Amino acid sequence: MMNTHPITAPIARGRTAEIYQWQPGWVLKLFHEWVDLESIEYEARISRAIHTSGLPVPAVGEIVRVNGRPGLIYQQVQGISMWPAGLSKAPWKVLRYARQTARLHAMIHHNPSSVELPRQRQRLINKIQHAAGLPAQFRSKVLAELAEMPDGACLCHGDFHPANILINGENAVVIDWIDATLGNPLADVARTTILLLGAAACQIRGGMQKTGVLLFHSAYRRQYFRLRPGGEQEYVRWLPLIAAARLSENIPELEEWLILQTMRGLRIR
Repeated sequence: MMNTHPITAPIARGRTAEIYQWQPGWVLKLFHEWVDLESIEYEARISRAIHTSGLPVPAVGEIVRVNGRPGLIYQQVQGISMWPAGLSKAPWKVLRYARQTARLHAMIHHNPSSVELPRQRQRLINKIQHAAGLPAQFRSKVLAELAEMPDGACLCHGDFHPANILINGENAVVIDWIDATLGNPLADVARTTILLLGAAACQIRGGMQKTGVLLFHSAYRRQYFRLRPGGEQEYVRWLPLIAAARLSENIPELEEWLILQTMRGLRIR
């Protein structure tokens, strides 16, 4: 680990880390103090493995320590986040961006990955079991329904949404692979749906932005199933299970909406 390097203002901020300019061609993902080193080492290992698969992802450097905080060096990607930067600057491109997102997601699911990753099913079981916001009387029904869903062995991103896509014209790079698993691609698509519809319902204030996200989601879903036809009915069955699992992330403004999606999807009264 390196210990000293001058950094100035962050160029981006997220829930777990801030992004700083590093050396030419590289950026620093500087984690908050509460993120443990084991998690950062896991992210580095997974990100390196995904990079070697040939997918459009940034190269990974070393783990460093700056100002007492752990960080991870990534290749700097020329481009902007599809959300909110890309869509806020060019909202008329919403359908183009949605189709581009679907193509990327389909390409990830088609990639014959040999990367050693956690199993999606076990990750979902763990989340559902530890979702404090999930009413106890619903938990057993959710787990029973999950047990009936088919397995898969596809590479799944686990947190695929426009904020994790950096765009530069027609080129795009997918970032943040910490939640990657091997599993059922339709569950991964359902996760994207829950992220987008939950944001539109509970996290986005402006009416135009809400409409834009809903339009984006509709176009993304249609394009994905054009590229990988079939499975729409199974995808719908995944939605309440993914909503229940997302409750483990303890996002207060989403809790009521996620419980409602779980209840409706499983016909719980």
